Amino acid sequence: MPTHQSILKDTFGYDTFRPLQREIIENVLARRDSLAIMPTGGGKSLCYQIPALLFDGLTVVVSPLIALMKDQVEQMRAAGVPALFLNSSLSPEAYQENMDYVRRGQVKLLYVAPETLLTPRILSLLSALKVDCLTIDEAHCISEWGHDFRPEYRQLADVRRRYPEAVCLALTATATPRVRADITRSLGLNLSNEFVASFNRDNLYIEVAPKRDPDIQLGRFLERFKDQSGIVYCFSRRQVDDVSEYLERRGYAVRPYHAGLDDDTRRRNQEAYIRDDVQIMVATIAFGMGINKPNVRFIVHYDLPKSIEGYYQEIGRAGRDGLPAHCLLLYSYGDVAKLKYFIDQKEGDERKAAVQQLDAIVRYAEDERVCRRKPLLAYFGEKFNAEKCDNCDNCNAEAPVLEDITIPAQKFLSCVVRTGERFGAGHVTDVLLGSKNERVLRLEHDKLSTYGIGRELTQKQWMHLARQLSQMGYLNQDGEFRTLSLTETARNVLKIRARIFGQLQEVEERAKKKDNKKELEYNHALFALLRAKRKELADADGVPPYVIFSDRTLVEMAAYFPQSREALLGISGVGQVKLAQFGDEFLDVIKPYCKKHKIAEKARETASAKKEKPAKKADSEIGMRTTLVAEAYNAGESLKSLMDRQHVTVGTIIDHLTKYALAGNRLRNGEDFQSLTSTSPDDQQAAFAAFEELGAEYLKPVFDKLGGRINYDELKILRLCYLAR
Repeated sequence: MPTHQSILKDTFGYDTFRPLQREIIENVLARRDSLAIMPTGGGKSLCYQIPALLFDGLTVVVSPLIALMKDQVEQMRAAGVPALFLNSSLSPEAYQENMDYVRRGQVKLLYVAPETLLTPRILSLLSALKVDCLTIDEAHCISEWGHDFRPEYRQLADVRRRYPEAVCLALTATATPRVRADITRSLGLNLSNEFVASFNRDNLYIEVAPKRDPDIQLGRFLERFKDQSGIVYCFSRRQVDDVSEYLERRGYAVRPYHAGLDDDTRRRNQEAYIRDDVQIMVATIAFGMGINKPNVRFIVHYDLPKSIEGYYQEIGRAGRDGLPAHCLLLYSYGDVAKLKYFIDQKEGDERKAAVQQLDAIVRYAEDERVCRRKPLLAYFGEKFNAEKCDNCDNCNAEAPVLEDITIPAQKFLSCVVRTGERFGAGHVTDVLLGSKNERVLRLEHDKLSTYGIGRELTQKQWMHLARQLSQMGYLNQDGEFRTLSLTETARNVLKIRARIFGQLQEVEERAKKKDNKKELEYNHALFALLRAKRKELADADGVPPYVIFSDRTLVEMAAYFPQSREALLGISGVGQVKLAQFGDEFLDVIKPYCKKHKIAEKARETASAKKEKPAKKADSEIGMRTTLVAEAYNAGESLKSLMDRQHVTVGTIIDHLTKYALAGNRLRNGEDFQSLTSTSPDDQQAAFAAFEELGAEYLKPVFDKLGGRINYDELKILRLCYLAR
C-alpha cells in the first residue's frame, strides 16, 4: 500500500518533507479540519495533493486563480496524477468532457473557481460523488481584513456544510493573526488544528535602496541577472509601459502586463513569460497571483508597494524552487506622497486601513538599522529571534562611518517642538529651509526662531536626518500624517546637550560584507544545455518548462552529473513517472558532456547519510567551487566570464585555479594569466626559476629569493602562469 512518504518520493521525486508538510498531511488524512499558513514556495500544494492520492474519493480544490489551476493540473499530469479543472476558460465542449471524467470517477483532483463551485450544475455533479476533501486555497480571500477580500469566498461556508463527511483544509500564504481568526470563524475550523509555518524565506536576499535615477538603477541591477527570470513591479499602467519600452530598447526580452491591455495580449504575454520565451515581466500588481513559476530569480519594486502584505506576497514569487533570489525595493518619499493622494480619495474604515498599511510599509522601508526580516515577520505575528539574517541589505552592510550630527539634530528636534509637535517631517523641513509656501506663511511659522536656520542642508538631507532620529528613538511618528513628537529620550538629550552621531548624506550604495552563505555549486555550461533540452521538451508538450523539471532539479543534475537512470532517480524532483518520460532525454545530454570533459559522477548524499558519515577535513579536498571554476576554465571559459558569473574578483579566481593546480590537476595554458602581470620578461623568468627551485606551494621563499622586487600580488599571478605551463 502506498504511504504519504512513498508518494512523496515515487510521484513527486522528493526525499524529505518541508516544515509542517508531514504534520498537515497526517492531520488531513485523519480527517481533522485544518488551517495551514505557509509562505509562498513553502509547499502548500503537497498538503492536499498527497492526501488526494490516498483518499478513495474526490478532492475538490477551490482557487480564485484560473492561471494557477491550469498550471497545477499540468504539473499533476506530468507526475502521473489524474487531475482536471473546471472554469470559464474552457470551451463548452471541453467543460462537458471534464464533467464526464469527474462523473465517472476518473479524477482524483478537481480544481474549481469559487463562483464555479457555487453553480447548481457543479453542486449537482458533486452531490452524486464521494467528496473526501474540500481544499480552500488563498483562504485569506474569505476575510474582509485580508488584502484581497472576495465576497464569493464568504459563501464557501455554505458549500462546506453540504459535504459534512469531507475534511476541510484552508490554505494561505499571507495572513495576519486577525485574518487567521476571521478564516477560522467563517469556516468553523477547530483552533487546535491551525498550522503556522515560519514566514521567513531565507533564500531571498532583501534590499531597499533610495530611489534616485530608477532607470539607471534598474539597468545596473539587471546586468547581474543575464538570461534569468524576474518581475519588475510598477505602481501605474503608464509606468509599466515606460519601463517595459526602456528595457526593450536595452535589449532585454521583456513584456508588459496590466489591466489596460486587452485580455488576449495579457494572456499571450503571461504565457510567453511562463514558458521562458521572455525573461522579464514588467507589471502592476495585477500580475503574479497564481503564477507558479519556480525559477524567478529577482523581484524589483520600481515603486513603493501599498502594504506589507502585498509586498510580502510579491517578493514571495521569487525563489520558489528554494534557490537564491534577490528582492530589490526602490524607495522615495515621492512614492509615499503619491500613495497618500490616492488614499485621500477613500473614506471611513477603508481609508483608515489604507493609512495603517502605508505607515507600516514606510517604516519598514526607512529603517536602515534593523534586520529586514524582523519587522517583516513581526507584521505576521512571528518573532525573528536571530540578531542578524546575513541575507538582507541591513545585515550585510558594512558599519557606516558616523559623524557628529549634534547641531543639525538639535535644530530639527527644536523645530518639531516650536511647530507644536503637530506636523510631519516635510513641514518641519520646510520651516528649517525658510520656505515661503502657503502653509508655512498661513500658520505664521515664518515667525518662529527655527525658521530658516537649516539652509546649510538640502531637503533630502533633512528628511534623511528625520528618518535617522526616528530610528534612534528620538522621534515618534503617529497617525495618517505621520505627525512627529519628541520622545522622553530626545527631551533629555536636548536638556543635557548630549552629542548625537549619524550620517547627513545618504550614501549611493552601502558597502556590503562578503556573503558567507554556502550554495550548491554546479557546472553552468551543463546547466545551460539541460535548460535548452527542458525548453525543447516543454515546447513539444505545450507546457511551461518547470512542468518538466524545476531549476533546482537541473542544478542538481549539473552538480552531481548522474549518468544512469538509477543515479538520476536520486536527484530531487525526479520521480518514477518523470524518469520514464524524460530520463533518457536528459541522460543523453549529461553523458556526452561528462565524457567530453572527463567528469565523473558524484554521489548525492541524503540528509540522513550526511549525519551518519563523518565530515571530511577541509584540507583533504579542494572543494566543489574550486573544481567547478577550474573545470569551466579548462572547458574554455574566460577569466572575465568566470568573474562575472561568480560575482568575485580576479584574485578569487586566481586562488581557485592555483589551488586546483597545486592539488595535481592540469590547467589549460591560456594567455589570460600572462595578460594580468605587469612584470618584465626578465623578472618573469627569474620567478619561474625560483618556483622551479623552491616549489610553488609557498610564496615567501620565492619573495625572499628575489629580494622582494616582485610583490605578492604579482607573484600569485606568476605562480599560476608557472603551474599552467
